[in-house]
Amino acid sequence: MWRTLIAKTARITIGTLLGLPIVLYLLQEKLLFFPQRLDADDLKRIRQTFPEAEEIALSADDGTRLHGWLMRSHDSAVTPLVIYFGGNAEEVSYLLEHHPQLRGWSLLLMNYRGFGASGGKPGEAALFSDALRVYDAMRVHPGIDVQRIAVMGRSLGSGVAVYLASQRPVRGVVLVTPFDSVTEIAEQRFSYIPVRLLLKHPFDSLARAPAVQYPALVLAAENDSVIPSHHARSLFNAWGGPKSWHLLTGTDHIDISDHPDYWELIADFLEAI
Repeated sequence: MWRTLIAKTARITIGTLLGLPIVLYLLQEKLLFFPQRLDADDLKRIRQTFPEAEEIALSADDGTRLHGWLMRSHDSAVTPLVIYFGGNAEEVSYLLEHHPQLRGWSLLLMNYRGFGASGGKPGEAALFSDALRVYDAMRVHPGIDVQRIAVMGRSLGSGVAVYLASQRPVRGVVLVTPFDSVTEIAEQRFSYIPVRLLLKHPFDSLARAPAVQYPALVLAAENDSVIPSHHARSLFNAWGGPKSWHLLTGTDHIDISDHPDYWELIADFLEAI
């Protein structure tokens, strides 16, 4: 009886050890990306609430339709621009109401593939390629000061922002609850799985950071339960350019933007650059 029990236990253990990595490999897109869509009613509501927002539609390099919103500053005919990249479950149009907090900077909110009204499916290579496409389109967009384009990334979007800053000239980089790499996070959570062999979307900001010489503002959450703040600190320490670190006390990954200093720190940084 004991031999049978031991044999069954061994089979279950081996099956779990072999099966779990396969499941994680096949389902990693669903574990990493949580697309939030906009339907026709949502789009109508946004257009009515923010009639001053310019709707932006671009074709990605592979023809996928990318959709978002440009909220212009009216301080001058030509304005600086912040390009924002959201988190892995973030439909970015909600930030339209926060545009005034940027003190004279225009704000571009483009939804990732599969998010909002953008087509396609998200993935690291696609998001990186789309970020370059968006940036290049904004450099020739009327009314944008091409010498003053900054990028801002929150959570997953920090990986996209760091990649863009490694490929294109930017005035500065704002990173909110960023990470060093998805690989580092996954290895800590799944230490018994060969993550580096299985992960298709590593978002390795740590490897890119030393070569980026543009100023960076890093905002980390003291009680971050999704991306512990030491991952943000690791990225900050590796950053190649001027940098500023702020650990916002009493905040978690989701509510960091509710901190009273959040928008002030971002606006002060944008003014400084």
